[in-house]
Amino acid sequence: MGARHGLARVLSKRGLCSRSQAERLVRAGCVRLDGRVVRDPEHPTDVAAARLEIEGLAVAPAAPRYLMLNKPRGLVTTAQDERGRDTVYRCFEGADLGWIAPVGRLDKASEGLLLFTSDPQWAAGITDPARGPEKTYHVQVDRIPDAAMLSGAQSGVVVDGELLRAASARLLRAGARNAWLEIVLDEGRNRQIRRLLAAFGIGVLRLVRVAIGPLALGTLPKGQWRELSAEEVAALRGG
Repeated sequence: MGARHGLARVLSKRGLCSRSQAERLVRAGCVRLDGRVVRDPEHPTDVAAARLEIEGLAVAPAAPRYLMLNKPRGLVTTAQDERGRDTVYRCFEGADLGWIAPVGRLDKASEGLLLFTSDPQWAAGITDPARGPEKTYHVQVDRIPDAAMLSGAQSGVVVDGELLRAASARLLRAGARNAWLEIVLDEGRNRQIRRLLAAFGIGVLRLVRVAIGPLALGTLPKGQWRELSAEEVAALRGG
C-alpha cells in the first residue's frame, strides 16, 4: 500500500484539478473511488493505486512533473502564506502545471536552485539526510574570512546545542571588504549556513544555491523555471 491522503488532495496530486475544485466535485457526488461514489473530500485514498472516475470517466495518474526554478530573493517557499507574503508559486502563474510541491526549501532571503515535483517518493530521496545529494551554495559575506575560519566551518561548531558544519568551504574571490565563498552541505538544517557563519562573527549578504548534486543552476534566469530532462531526474535519483 502506498501513501494515503484525503481524496480531494489525491485528485489534486494527480494533476486533475485544483484542491478546491476537487473538494466541490467530491461533495457533489461526481467522483467514484474504486467503483463507488465517495462524498467525503478527506476520505483516505491511496495516492498511486486508487482507481478514480470523475463523472464516469476513468482518470489515470498524470505523468509526474520535475521542475527547477531559479528562486528570486523575497519569496517564501510555501503554497500559501498566512502573512500574505509573495510565495514561490507566483513564478508558475498561468502555467497550468497541476499539483507540484517544493523539494526542500530556501528561506525568504535566499536565492537560486529550488526543485519542484509531483512525485513524493523522488522528493523524499532528494531531501533524505543520509542519502540525498549535496547542495552547493555561493555565499557573499561581510568580511574576508581566513583559512582558520574556513577550516573551522568544516570541522563544525555547536550552535544552540546543534552541531553545524559544512562538507566543504572555500574562498571563491575577495574584494576590499567582502568575499564570496563556496559552501557545500551534505545535510539540511534550518538556516544552516547563516547560523554557522554567524558563529564565526560573519554576516551573510547574499546566499545563492547553485547546484543540487550534479544538477547546476546554470544560466536559468532569475524567476524562471524549466522541466528537468529524464537524465537529470535519474541522476538526482542516483541511477
